Amino acid sequence: MAKAGVSASQPEAVELEIDPGTVCFLIAKARAFDAKVAPAERDEVSQPGEDDMHDVLEDHGDDPVTQEIRHVIEDLNEEQQAELVAMTWVGRGDFDRAEWRAAVAAANERHTGPSSEYLLGMPLFGDLLEEGFTALGHSCEDTGNPV
Repeated sequence: MAKAGVSASQPEAVELEIDPGTVCFLIAKARAFDAKVAPAERDEVSQPGEDDMHDVLEDHGDDPVTQEIRHVIEDLNEEQQAELVAMTWVGRGDFDRAEWRAAVAAANERHTGPSSEYLLGMPLFGDLLEEGFTALGHSCEDTGNPV
């Protein structure tokens, strides 16, 4: 079980099955994903090459960032995926730190499809994940992976 460092002012971090470094990696990638927007209709009068500059900020189904997030999540075991979902729920305020085990149990019970699709469909996934990670006493700076 992985454990991130804690400072004297923080309570001890909740032990996680998922590696904190993996969580920090997903936070960074999810923020890149969250910054993207749906592809726009192109204006026929745009300047040549101008559309290419906008493409990088558009969310396309075959986007490498999306694929990378999906693969990392799908490579996790069921318990780690449940923790990831529960962590976003803690970040969203559905559960708090004291309810961590209940949040993980609920994530296991409610699991009906790919966790990657559920999480990628969640608005502000990266921010919610980081909020939950922090609420559980962890920090990406402690893992050496600042986001």
